Amino acid sequence: MDIRNIAIIAHVDHGKTTLVDKILQATKVFRDNQAAGELIMDSNELERERGITIFSKNAAVFFKGVKINVIDTPGHSDFGGEVERVLKMADGVLLLVDAFEGPMPQTRFVLQKALQLDLKPIVVINKVDKSNCRPEEVHEAVFELFFNLDATEEQLNFPTLYGSSKLGWFNTSLTPSENINPLLDTILEKVPQPETAEGTLQLQITSLDYSNFLGRIAIGKIARGIIRENQQVSLCRADGTIVRSKVKELYVFEGLGKKKVSEVLAGDICAVVGIEGFNIGDTIADAENPEPLPVIAVDEPTMNMQFSINTSPFFGRDGKFVTSRHLRDRLMKELEKNLALKVVETANSDSFQVYGRGILHLSVLIETMRREGYELQVGQPQVIVREINGQKCEPYELLVVDTPADYSGKVIDLVTQRKGEMHVMENKGEMQHLEFDIPSRGLIGLRSQMLTSTAGEAVMSHRFNEYKPWKGIIPGRNNGVLLAKNSGTATAYSIDKLQDRGIFFIDPGEEVYNGQIIGEHIKPGDLVVNITEGKKLTNMRASGSDDAAHIAPKVQMTLEECMEYIQPDECIEITPKVIRMRKILLNEDDRKRYQKSLKVEQA
Repeated sequence: MDIRNIAIIAHVDHGKTTLVDKILQATKVFRDNQAAGELIMDSNELERERGITIFSKNAAVFFKGVKINVIDTPGHSDFGGEVERVLKMADGVLLLVDAFEGPMPQTRFVLQKALQLDLKPIVVINKVDKSNCRPEEVHEAVFELFFNLDATEEQLNFPTLYGSSKLGWFNTSLTPSENINPLLDTILEKVPQPETAEGTLQLQITSLDYSNFLGRIAIGKIARGIIRENQQVSLCRADGTIVRSKVKELYVFEGLGKKKVSEVLAGDICAVVGIEGFNIGDTIADAENPEPLPVIAVDEPTMNMQFSINTSPFFGRDGKFVTSRHLRDRLMKELEKNLALKVVETANSDSFQVYGRGILHLSVLIETMRREGYELQVGQPQVIVREINGQKCEPYELLVVDTPADYSGKVIDLVTQRKGEMHVMENKGEMQHLEFDIPSRGLIGLRSQMLTSTAGEAVMSHRFNEYKPWKGIIPGRNNGVLLAKNSGTATAYSIDKLQDRGIFFIDPGEEVYNGQIIGEHIKPGDLVVNITEGKKLTNMRASGSDDAAHIAPKVQMTLEECMEYIQPDECIEITPKVIRMRKILLNEDDRKRYQKSLKVEQA
């Protein structure tokens, strides 16, 4: 059977999932009268809300009698672990590039991984219908990127297609065609058939699925041999142990679903049911003569956070799972499928150190847990520091900012304050394209400040680059916070009287507790305020003094904004219904005592 395995890789928002929609529609996966919707592959609730791809997914389509396995991958560098493992299943990649933005940091990252695995690239320049697009310049920039990444002669001779996923056409030139068939023809012509060696079975598990009826399902590409239903196999684990097992059921991908089959040949991607205790990277091999494939190497995490049980006075009100055992079990379960995550138990049994690729990577995990009914507390994100050749080193990232020329001075000023160094400054249409080398610590909290300074116009993306020597102290938040003095319900009367002291994160009528962060102070230094005081009612009335309180609406902060906002002595309380910020030490006297002890230690 003719098969092509292809992964779609690109920077975030360059149109991967929209292209998959068009491929599914062009190959008649849906009936003509069937409502398919948009961004079909983004099936997860969080993905639909945020409009981003988080988990890589498979679909299979038939075109001119050839089966094409399509793998949709995430575009954020935080989910780079997903991309690294699924590229093992592909024989070719569709590199999508926006016709205006051109190659971005994540384009470079995913392309580098694909070229290292010697995959056949097809470049697709998307969104050529946009008024300010520059496809020829972008094509040159892509060629330059290939050259910089040491591509081979054969890889440099890549085919290029132009078109628009949204309008549903792709062609080898800028002339609009009727459909996306030129793209599918190029895939059949340029992507090689899977290479299959003679010999016994070898299948590397690169992804997993879960079913309430079948349990954990292993997904991977058969590198060699044939796998059959009820076959006795060996599971070769990463630690070198080999376990005998049996294949209960076999599925191949068809359309958006799976189809049950009795055997699968080498080169195809399949799902295996019945293998117990496997992990991503393990090999399913022959029962008598097991030969494991090399284990998948994934880049190390660059950031960590402390996860602990909720210890606030409102503990247990909203959540279903609130104990440290629940938290531990859930984090261990996440490790099974989230390759780039690492969990370390601390001396305190109630807290865990969780390592990830970035703030977005960790916040997606927290948000998923919150929706499942977990209550937890998380501390300030910290970068992972290493000692290299006896020198203290920290992770640096490549930061790319596209901003209107009027705001470029403010952007440069903001980044240099956070120890960033500018390497590239060039015009891109009406926008200014800036590239910086910046410590990862400097990126925490930068996005919100950047958007404020550029009236929301700046487009920012970053990618881990390398470890370099420690850059020294980076300034954090300038202003202090407003803290609740005692527990109770916030009143409009109190908030109205305190409005000149700062901006508030709560509305009248919300319950607060002692030590909760309820707003931002207008000056440096924290201020404890009484937010629960009601108006004293008397029989005396004076005209004008009893006007209704005029209160500014509260500032709504997302989970990522809270993670970037808090300081080392603060944490975030997360429950299924609310996200609150608080001091780690709720009592004011305890905080003062702790500050004194710190000063004594420093002296």
